[in-house]
Amino acid sequence: MTTTTSIDAGAAERFIYDDARLLERHRLAVLFRGAPGSRVLEALRPYRNGDGGWGHALEPDLRGPDSQVSGALSALEVLAELGTGADPAVRRLATETADWLASVTLPDGRVPQVLPTAADYPAAPWMQPNDTGFLTFATAARLWELGLRHPWLDAATAWCWGQLEDEAPLDGYTVLFALGFLDAVPEPDRVADAVERLRPALRDDGTIAVAGGIEDEQLTPLQLSARPGAPSRALFSEAQISADLDRLEGQQLEDGGWDFDFEHWSPGQTVEWRGIVTLDALRTLRLHGRLAGLPGELAV
Repeated sequence: MTTTTSIDAGAAERFIYDDARLLERHRLAVLFRGAPGSRVLEALRPYRNGDGGWGHALEPDLRGPDSQVSGALSALEVLAELGTGADPAVRRLATETADWLASVTLPDGRVPQVLPTAADYPAAPWMQPNDTGFLTFATAARLWELGLRHPWLDAATAWCWGQLEDEAPLDGYTVLFALGFLDAVPEPDRVADAVERLRPALRDDGTIAVAGGIEDEQLTPLQLSARPGAPSRALFSEAQISADLDRLEGQQLEDGGWDFDFEHWSPGQTVEWRGIVTLDALRTLRLHGRLAGLPGELAV
């Protein structure tokens, strides 16, 4: 992989420090500057509620303070990024998050997408209370990545396999989260078969249209398969991944950041998601050899 790039890494860093949340500022410092993971944990904890769940717009499309499954997923994503070796608190917080997930899990093992309490607060149009279970794939994936075994994970994993081996899902975000699960769960032969069953969801260029999204909204190969060597990469050619890296590299804006391609429905949601996707873009480009790092030194 080459590190020749048109990315202005310094401008991207300045964008994070200008416009992103404190949480993304500390995540950037950990990922690119070697800062201690404890600072990320300190920035993450204010989003936690007394019931063990997570809210307060940790997932920017749900603006309320109440604990939500998507908030728990967002917390687990940050914890998995740190890893259990970063700080003993990572495993403890992940375990307590799994405990909370168990408290809202439906009898068949899935978690609802949006709990009823969200109706009292501002939320994205697609974040209305419902029992759709596709976040079960993503939350289970994060716990597998963390190496955390928990009774909730056993039931959730059984639900996920049941969905994949009954009638494989073909809609956009369900496929995204299902592939994340398959990249994390340690059953290689079963995973390979399930990945192939999702192939019909892809268009010729490796993308999936998002039903009900804004015009031309889609999920791209890098969104669907974020890591080189992951089982999900079997669905994509090198040319498709390379073209998507070119696309991502070319989408840096004049302010240094990246934008997202789903609905911008709130000023707060917009600025918070832009910080998240900018950090994700930097991490993805570095992981694929398109970015060596950030320039200069930063006191951390």
